[in-house]
Amino acid sequence: MAKNELLDKGTKRIEWARRHMPVLGKIRDRLAKEQTFEGLKIGMALHTEAKTAVLAVTLQDAGAEVRLTGCNPLSTDDSVALALNKEYGLETYAKRGQSQRDYYRSLNGVLDMGPDYVIDDGADLIFLLHTKRKDMLSRVMGANEETTTGIIRVRAMAQEGSLRFPVMSVNDAYMKYMFDNRYGTGQSTMDGIMTATNLIIAGKDFVVAGYGWCGRGIAMRAKGLGADVTICEVDPIRAIEAKLDGFAVKPMVEAVQGADFVVSATGCKDVLTARHMRRLKDGCVLANSGHFDNEISKAALKQLSKRRRKVRDSVDEYTLKNGRRVYLLSDGRLVNLAAGQGHPAEIMDMSFSIQALSLEYLAFSSQSLEPDVYDVPDHIDDQVARLKLETMGLEIDKLSKGQKKYLTDWREGT
Repeated sequence: MAKNELLDKGTKRIEWARRHMPVLGKIRDRLAKEQTFEGLKIGMALHTEAKTAVLAVTLQDAGAEVRLTGCNPLSTDDSVALALNKEYGLETYAKRGQSQRDYYRSLNGVLDMGPDYVIDDGADLIFLLHTKRKDMLSRVMGANEETTTGIIRVRAMAQEGSLRFPVMSVNDAYMKYMFDNRYGTGQSTMDGIMTATNLIIAGKDFVVAGYGWCGRGIAMRAKGLGADVTICEVDPIRAIEAKLDGFAVKPMVEAVQGADFVVSATGCKDVLTARHMRRLKDGCVLANSGHFDNEISKAALKQLSKRRRKVRDSVDEYTLKNGRRVYLLSDGRLVNLAAGQGHPAEIMDMSFSIQALSLEYLAFSSQSLEPDVYDVPDHIDDQVARLKLETMGLEIDKLSKGQKKYLTDWREGT
């Protein structure tokens, strides 16, 4: 595709996303009018596609100097990155298919600006600031972290006393995980799998590793498409919930036998290893919706195979030494962005509204916050929810004075 065509494509994708993100639009209007982030430098490492572009431009419109790069080598939309650079003058380093060296070079390019705040997805920027880029650490006043994997890393840093600035756990905001993790990941994962394979889901044995909010969403959508779904868990409470939600629950070593699809969404490593792969049937499709490409052990898959070849875009066929063929999607990277287009714009409208308001909260509160991981304040969740209802044209009831008294006064009896 010619550069002008790519630029036009990216510009149109950004405008399409903006049109379907009215909540962030209302927040952008206020932040831009108040110039909330005037004089601030904001470094971002997020999946660089159209919805992310709308957030980045929102912060820029509110007065910030913004630099953006990707948080995964296969999740960048090059047309969007080009449009941000050329049409919006927003310095963007992301490029699809970067080597690990170039990926970290881009992360460092963002940090070279000396950011006051960072917005991270997977905590790679935060990690670099605390290890190889300590030269910039003293300037950073706070960060937002977008995803489960990143929060796991940052909480571990906080627990051992290594974290040097406050981090907002955007991932744990109710208006984020209830919709982004569940409905967003559910739909976009199925979109990625179906785009990559062009295979039917109905009637297939579909294994989901992990029954957190992402796993719930994937299982729900697979079931809705007619699959027979089995859940693999390590948490007994989530396992019970999965069973009561109508899913089979088995250990992975049992579940993979006969599976047509196996999808991981745990935020942990080595979810699918050699002991599981030896039991896979011929034609099984493996996909990952977790942030890093270590949930499915590619080293084990390579060791067990005698041949590998690309058979479709985003599909590699591994012929195992036992003669069976296994198909790995998107090189084990998050399939919803590497093979699909990511979460729907209406879902990211809520998540990125949480991002913008959490950054505003940090900008006014970071000097009084100790280095730790903080929940997003309830009033931000409530504000985004009410704006979302408004943009959906929905009204809800309100508690009467008597009802409020009943709920807060212990003297009120039956």
